[in-house]
Amino acid sequence: MKKLISISLFLFIASFSFSQILEPVKWHFDSKQNGQDVELIFKAIIDEGWHLYDTELPGGGPIATSINYEDSTRFDFVGELQKEPDPIEKFDKTFQMDLRYFSNEATFVQKIKLLSDDPVEISGYVEFMCCDDETCLPPTEADFSFKFNQTGSGETTEPVNAGPKLLTDKGKEGSTSTLWLFFFFSFLAGLAAILTPCVFPMIPMTVAFFMHSGKSKLKSRLHAAFYGVSIIIIYTIIGTLAAIIFGPDIANWISTHWLPNIIFFAVFVLFAFSFFGMFEIVLPSWLVNKSDSQADKGGFLGSFFMALTLVLVSFSCTGPIVGAILVESAGGQLLQPIIGMFGFALAFALPFTLFALFPGWLSNLPKSGGWLNSVKVVLGFLELALGLKFLSIADQTYHWGILDREVYLALWIVIFILLGFYLLGKLKFAHDSDLKFISVPRLMMAIASFSFVVYLVPGMFGAPLKAISGYLPPQTTHDFDLHKIIRDEVKLVAATGGRASVIENELCVEPKYAEFLHLPHGLEGYFDYEEGLACAKALNKPILLDFTGHGCVNCREMEATVWSDPRVLERLKNEFVIIALYVDDKTRLPESEWVTSTYDGKVKKTLGKKYADFQITRFGVNAQPYYVAIDTNEELLVQPKAYDLNPDRFVDFLDEAINEFKNR
Repeated sequence: MKKLISISLFLFIASFSFSQILEPVKWHFDSKQNGQDVELIFKAIIDEGWHLYDTELPGGGPIATSINYEDSTRFDFVGELQKEPDPIEKFDKTFQMDLRYFSNEATFVQKIKLLSDDPVEISGYVEFMCCDDETCLPPTEADFSFKFNQTGSGETTEPVNAGPKLLTDKGKEGSTSTLWLFFFFSFLAGLAAILTPCVFPMIPMTVAFFMHSGKSKLKSRLHAAFYGVSIIIIYTIIGTLAAIIFGPDIANWISTHWLPNIIFFAVFVLFAFSFFGMFEIVLPSWLVNKSDSQADKGGFLGSFFMALTLVLVSFSCTGPIVGAILVESAGGQLLQPIIGMFGFALAFALPFTLFALFPGWLSNLPKSGGWLNSVKVVLGFLELALGLKFLSIADQTYHWGILDREVYLALWIVIFILLGFYLLGKLKFAHDSDLKFISVPRLMMAIASFSFVVYLVPGMFGAPLKAISGYLPPQTTHDFDLHKIIRDEVKLVAATGGRASVIENELCVEPKYAEFLHLPHGLEGYFDYEEGLACAKALNKPILLDFTGHGCVNCREMEATVWSDPRVLERLKNEFVIIALYVDDKTRLPESEWVTSTYDGKVKKTLGKKYADFQITRFGVNAQPYYVAIDTNEELLVQPKAYDLNPDRFVDFLDEAINEFKNR
């Protein structure tokens, strides 16, 4: 009788839960055909309060929207994927980074050219991920199929999750703020480049070239103005070429693949060593001499080649800064490298142009000297620290384990300590002049550097360092988190009357996927459902299913706020077999473990898709976090629990499950 009641309860909850299956994005597929020229149209209708992520995103965040074709050999792509409206770019609270996304609606148009007059069927799927302010759903797929015949008319199959007509167009202004911010930082980089030793001394030389060229003052100043414009044109052309080379097509590859990130890391380190004086990055002398000879001809053409000569001669100082701007903008944005180089060039050209127009200002300039090399060295330290970001991205994506959080912090601590000593004159490089006294600005910079080190040190023992968390590897890579160990164990001893020394997780076998999947707070459990179920049967313990994900920020918040409570930890460690099921993990399963979904009929080939489908088909929910307590017969013990930051209610949930299990 008790078992019948449990089954009835399960069926009731399951039937109720299926109403919780969220489908905030509905897709419509359409096409336009004119002979062999075809437009494929993918329209997404997005529920109020939700957003659909863009096709190009940085690594370490959500899954980007992608259109995948099963067979593309019967047609050619014409141009890039078009988007309407432009994606909004804002700081995403869920992932704590700037991300691009669509609200209300999004339309993607891909132009293609059919390669034959025979009937053609084009099929595939759209993979996408959507979130609201509190919940992120796992990556989802929507199938599409287009059929084209010889008469030039197309037919489109209706998608499974088709929705109502499109809403009105909104939100085109989103990405402007980020571009302005990048322009601002590029402008500051241009100003910093002026203070390098191979640029600053050229200001009076340039002014002398224009004011003593035998021309009238008016012509000299016109040529000086054209000279400044030429500098901007040259650098902007560099940015345009970078945009064409990097392009939006390889955005995801650049942001997540190990090869470009390792190259970017090597570039930053190389530039830092150059700033330290180990060597100079110079262009071939014949190129500089050729440009210089053209500049001697005078006129507007001479002004242009004078600008080109400046760019070439100053390359050993500006090259690392320009390279850093281009590397930072290599995420697939077409406008970003162009705007970045325009901002840099505008600031870089400004003093040359102004001093050429108003030569009397030269008398107010400080004299060249060792302080210029100091600026160069400080920039070198900063490039060395920031370059670690790219190595960290590659390390996290491919689970190399060479740059864990404490290693990363140790390197930053050493770098900024050395920077502080350098600013105080205790460290000297080859091209530095003797420092007779410490100026007040230099002292303030040294204080800032050492203060930053003091802020970093607690991070070596597990402090979260929230102000710079975006630049650090995740907390889970920290091997020795003293803060967490002391906090958890002291509270656990207090909560269990001194029994903490004997509290251990009982594991039947070494968990699958434990080399790259982990539970928080020293908890141990399983990441494969069948394996965890078998252990629970052997130990006769209830099971806690933890539906979670790598990109689930609310899951991390639950773990940090609720699971860290000593009462919760005590119950999880002693009373349950925990099975953490990651719904967004990309680990490919062996063919023997593939499952065909009873919900959408698709074959699930990865660990994440298998357990995302498991959550939907068994419990009718596809949001995380989601906690389900079941017994060894796979029957519900209590009603599942979702996101709730109240530890008391979570303790009640666990206690109710424990008591129900004991009574069965």
